[in-house]
Amino acid sequence: MSSARITRVWIGLLLLATMSAAIPAQKAAASRAPAGDAAALFRSGEEALKREQLDEAERDFRAVLAVDPQAAGAYANLGVVYMRRKQWALALVQLKKAERLMPQVPGIRLNIGLAYYRQSEFLKAIPPFESVVRDQPEAIQPRYLLGLCYFFAERWADAATTLEPLWDQESQKIPYLYVLSNAAHRAGRSNLDERAAAQLMKLGDGSAEYHLFAGKYHLNLDQSDQALAEFQAAAAANSRLPFVHFNLGLTYMKKQDYDHAREEFRKDAEVEPDLGLDYEKLGDLYWLTQKDVDAEKCYQEALRRDPRLVNSHVGLAKLYQRQQKYSLALQEAMAAEKIDPERSDVHYLHSRVLLQMGRKDEAKKEMNEAQRIERDHQNQVPGVPSPELLQDAQ
Repeated sequence: MSSARITRVWIGLLLLATMSAAIPAQKAAASRAPAGDAAALFRSGEEALKREQLDEAERDFRAVLAVDPQAAGAYANLGVVYMRRKQWALALVQLKKAERLMPQVPGIRLNIGLAYYRQSEFLKAIPPFESVVRDQPEAIQPRYLLGLCYFFAERWADAATTLEPLWDQESQKIPYLYVLSNAAHRAGRSNLDERAAAQLMKLGDGSAEYHLFAGKYHLNLDQSDQALAEFQAAAAANSRLPFVHFNLGLTYMKKQDYDHAREEFRKDAEVEPDLGLDYEKLGDLYWLTQKDVDAEKCYQEALRRDPRLVNSHVGLAKLYQRQQKYSLALQEAMAAEKIDPERSDVHYLHSRVLLQMGRKDEAKKEMNEAQRIERDHQNQVPGVPSPELLQDAQ
């Protein structure tokens, strides 16, 4: 079962987060509307976009720009075309051109945020989402997306504060309650945590989806036995539910039951073969049991599916360091640092590898940076991976 077929789990979670809004002709006119044939081409492109005829839409909007290079709506809608093809880099180029020409249109900034969000570039998605929320404080979608970005960036207080105003609209939805409760717990907002947790339990209907999120709630609180019971109930109700076996694997890892953990990650890989995290966790298990060849293969498989998995680069760096392959270890540590420069453990690892290579001055700089990050983030408690929150709601 692909993630696109589990819509019922996330009904209402991010209904528009996997979509992208076209800029209609009247919005395009806010900049400079193409005249004559170009206007007809623009309307034709809009219609093609509505019908998901992306090649035709791209052709028409490019034809508009050939006549009028300042037609902001054409750039914006080209961005939408590329978003729907998941060509994120191309989408961002066009959307940023549109933004420069029409900075007053929130929909363009929303799509820029979405393009970053869909690549798990949460830190880059935050500023455009923040700008949209400032302009449209009552809009549900940008506020929800901003709250999720804060959640994934482990800015717990910001996540709780941003998501709390959506209670009236979203408190009948399990994923919302799960995110809100966990953010509130880590932010020290016990009343909000208890309120969201109580509502989550109230909505319990015995479904596999409910047990999945109830298990995630307990797992985030380090309540491994309760989490295990919930995930087992979810698997009993629907053994093919995406991520239930992934979370069972995480729970068994916490309990140091590595054989069962390995079995669960393999099961989840059968359900979600494109999920790099399953292979990353398998790599971690092989690393822990000093099976370096298997660990290396799994980390590489994980990165083939998702090149932005920091822990896979870290795993390879540690593996190569153990094998005294310091040049390869340095390469992987630097790759991890580039993806997430605010991880102190990555800078510590980078420092150790440099020191082993005799590069003491550079090692000292990395050590100082690691200590700086620890000071800045000393009260933050990391959460467990939540890939189920990022899946399509198509």
